[in-house]
Amino acid sequence: MQLPKYSLGMGDRFAHQAKAQLQACVLSGEAGVDITPVWNKSNREHLIIGSEPGGTRAAADAAVQALRWTRPYFLDADHINLSTYERFVPPCDFFTIDVADNIGQKSDDAEIAKFVERHPELVGSIAIPGIVEPFQIDRAFVERTAKQFLAAVQHAAAIYRAIVASKGSEDFVAEISMDETDRPQTPPELLVILAAVADERLPIQTIAPKFTGRFNKGVDYVGDVPQFAKEFRDDIATIAYAVERYGLPANLKLSVHSGSDKFSIYPAIRQALRDTGAGVHVKTAGTTWLEELIGLAEAGGSALELACDVYAEAYAHADDLCAPYATVIDIDRAKLPLPSEVEAWTGEQYVRALRHNDADPDYNPDFRQLLHVGFKVAAKMGTRYTDALMRNEAVIARNVTANLFERHIHPLFLS
Repeated sequence: MQLPKYSLGMGDRFAHQAKAQLQACVLSGEAGVDITPVWNKSNREHLIIGSEPGGTRAAADAAVQALRWTRPYFLDADHINLSTYERFVPPCDFFTIDVADNIGQKSDDAEIAKFVERHPELVGSIAIPGIVEPFQIDRAFVERTAKQFLAAVQHAAAIYRAIVASKGSEDFVAEISMDETDRPQTPPELLVILAAVADERLPIQTIAPKFTGRFNKGVDYVGDVPQFAKEFRDDIATIAYAVERYGLPANLKLSVHSGSDKFSIYPAIRQALRDTGAGVHVKTAGTTWLEELIGLAEAGGSALELACDVYAEAYAHADDLCAPYATVIDIDRAKLPLPSEVEAWTGEQYVRALRHNDADPDYNPDFRQLLHVGFKVAAKMGTRYTDALMRNEAVIARNVTANLFERHIHPLFLS
């Protein structure tokens, strides 16, 4: 399978918004840019909600049929490893192989020495088209980078081979994810990583490095935007060089994880794509879940009451909800409203606090981040929550489609 040039990862926690999400891609096509939808849901999310990957596939297929979508679409086994991949094999055709936990696990010295000997071209001054200053790399740098990343790439290869053995073919899209770690990977390190990927004959079509700055869930980028812009362009150039030098898949592209709501860097991404002709995969993760809450608040009445109850429970269990996401959220507890305050809000007040609009003085990014990781609360509500989604489908769908098209696709690909 070939992943097209531009693709959008779309999380759908409760598998109710696939049609509304796909509608955003329809609108993009009508505006002149084809966006390939990739529905993604991690094993952790399935466990929290009590769902199965087959349910996500059914929702995606139903949306495709309802909207008569004829272009490619994919279902992503998000952030899988050797202990979790098997349940995703039958329904999925995209596998995000997460090896962040293997970064820093040193291969034995003999393996590292063999890698360095195989790649004398990595030592010296390396001029890469599109990067102003050549990489100045010595043997010690290659050794250090191999010690840091070689075991992770080898582990990715083991996962890939296990998927192939289970599926009986290589007819799927593979991505390597290295983003959920403490330190960003520099473009010279990315070049060494891609050399290792080529050694393992891994036909990855996307790679998700950790970029400089913070990519917190559901809120804007925190960091030096010009620095990110340079790094993003240098990574694009490095990938193009590695594709040519090592025979990696021609459509290999960057993947931006936790890419939802990173409004301040979208212009830099868009301009880089236009200048270079590169593709990109952007994951929007749990944004749709927040649009469900916005839609419920807009609906008012019992739906608004439900949205307030979700927040009250999230506030009461904030420690447990935040712990698994500690590296990708930054919540100032002092700025969270008390549940009793939220209970007295109108639907408009709830929406304005939650909707990501930096120009609105009532927008509260701490409130938004807590609710972003609070979908476990709604999952425990069971049919009370899912029945509310069905009763208020029209208002929720409108918000889901507008969020993806107007706030994400348009500034990334159309503006």
